[in-house]
Amino acid sequence: MNHTSAQVKALPRLSRKEGLAKSLMKNGALYFMILPGLLYFLIFKYLPMFGLVIAFQDYKPYQGIFGSDWVGFAHFERLFSEPMFLNILTNTLVLFVLNLVIFFPVPIVLALMLNEVRQQVFKRIIQTMVYIPHFMSWVIIVSISFVMLSMDRGLINELLVAAGFEKVNFLMNPDWFRPMYILQIIWREAGWGTIIYLAAMASIDPQLYEASRIDGAGRFRQIWHITLPSIRSVIIVLLLLKIGDVLEVGFEHIFLLLNAMNREVGEVFDTYVYLAGLQQGQFSYSAAVGFFKSFVGLALVIGANWLSKKFGEEGIY
Repeated sequence: MNHTSAQVKALPRLSRKEGLAKSLMKNGALYFMILPGLLYFLIFKYLPMFGLVIAFQDYKPYQGIFGSDWVGFAHFERLFSEPMFLNILTNTLVLFVLNLVIFFPVPIVLALMLNEVRQQVFKRIIQTMVYIPHFMSWVIIVSISFVMLSMDRGLINELLVAAGFEKVNFLMNPDWFRPMYILQIIWREAGWGTIIYLAAMASIDPQLYEASRIDGAGRFRQIWHITLPSIRSVIIVLLLLKIGDVLEVGFEHIFLLLNAMNREVGEVFDTYVYLAGLQQGQFSYSAAVGFFKSFVGLALVIGANWLSKKFGEEGIY
């Protein structure tokens, strides 16, 4: 009897193995296509996580990870007790809120506008124009902005003078740092962000629009009652992923905009890690700062996903 029951228990395990083997043979091409992506995340995302252990050590490069002394949460205590911690946290959160409130809706609105264009040639020309900035590096984007906003023959200041106004020092004035930051993000990423939304809109049943037109609904009512509800799940998923980047506001972009005059409102965790880790050689301390950023992002994603499920929406898992 025991022998029979053992065989019965072994049957599901064999069937699962056979099912996996059949799936690999049947969908081998698909698995091969996702292999580069899996390797990328494994090599560049998951394996480096082992290095986070130095956040709990007094890491010395010549001693290595296994030879460095353990200090526990000392680096985290130092981070939270730093006089500049609240300033850095405030700057990071303000930039994130601006990104979320101002930039996040822009690709949605732009996608809705592009979706209403009926002339395909004109639509493709506009899409190409708004996609191009995404393929330019932040160095080019910031350099173009510097040329346009410069006090010395900058296009914007020349227009202000021609209109009878005084020149404005956009680059050195701390009050203009955050507007420049968010406008540059919109310029570079708004067009690229429309791709997912346009793909979601393409899957909407055209019969819904036809029925609404018969009922007398105009373009705006169709957008409000058909298009937006149809892409709501996509918007929520992208919003959840965006919340996970709450302390990730972009090192390269911020670093290129920083100078001695606007550092007080522009210093964020990304640039602080560069300053402490690479310029000052405090590898363990900078790893602790990075660990703190990742932990906050993970906690917010889990919490936001739980809330979305609580309200009956789709989450990311």
